[in-house]
Amino acid sequence: MENITLASNILFSIGSFPVTNTFLWTVVASVFLMVFFVLIAKRMKNVPSGTQNVVEMLLEGAYSFTESVIGPGKPARKIFPLVGTMFLFILFSNLLVYIPGQSAFTIYKGGSPVPIFRAIMSDYGLVLVMTLISVITTQIVSVAVLGPFKYVGKFINLKGPLDFFLGIMDLVGEIAKVVSLSFRLFGNIFAGEVLTAVILFLMPFFAPLPFMFLGLLTAVVQAFVFAVLTLVFTSMVVESSAEEGK
Repeated sequence: MENITLASNILFSIGSFPVTNTFLWTVVASVFLMVFFVLIAKRMKNVPSGTQNVVEMLLEGAYSFTESVIGPGKPARKIFPLVGTMFLFILFSNLLVYIPGQSAFTIYKGGSPVPIFRAIMSDYGLVLVMTLISVITTQIVSVAVLGPFKYVGKFINLKGPLDFFLGIMDLVGEIAKVVSLSFRLFGNIFAGEVLTAVILFLMPFFAPLPFMFLGLLTAVVQAFVFAVLTLVFTSMVVESSAEEGK
């Protein structure tokens, strides 16, 4: 049975810097996506046709959805590149899991096999970093809209005991976003990886196919949910900021 661990595995080291399977495939996924979209950008024409029509249609649909959640104007234009990049990276990283034969590629360290490939989003450290980027971005939007003093005043309100308590609760809520968003993505991807490995071990032929299709659906849904929740958090900031400004 495939050895699945919570911690990523060290494949080799560059000086004192350990290169893990998660780090390696994160670099691979990032480079692939950058090269892919650079090639698409170079093939863009003033009069679209074929593939360009499809790409532009998808981008327009995604941007319209962003505006429907966060509202039209500057906030949507600012947040769309980040949310779109996160969605594509998470989706592509999740789909990499389903490359056939990947479990056969291993190296031996200390007499034990170490898998070269690992589901990127099953590493909580990476998921936590992406979640922090998402939540910190919403806070930057809040500071930009409210100003630094009003922003701090949301959490430290000395007008009265109730206002102070509500401010502390708002601060706890912002911290809870990091935990809930990161564990949602990490938990679903890691659980899917474990379930597929168990089914492959018990019934290695046709039985895993339904679970693999379910995993593909989960890969798409989790990327979409992460992106949408980032939009929702930003939308909440923009709406509350607008109310503060009245």
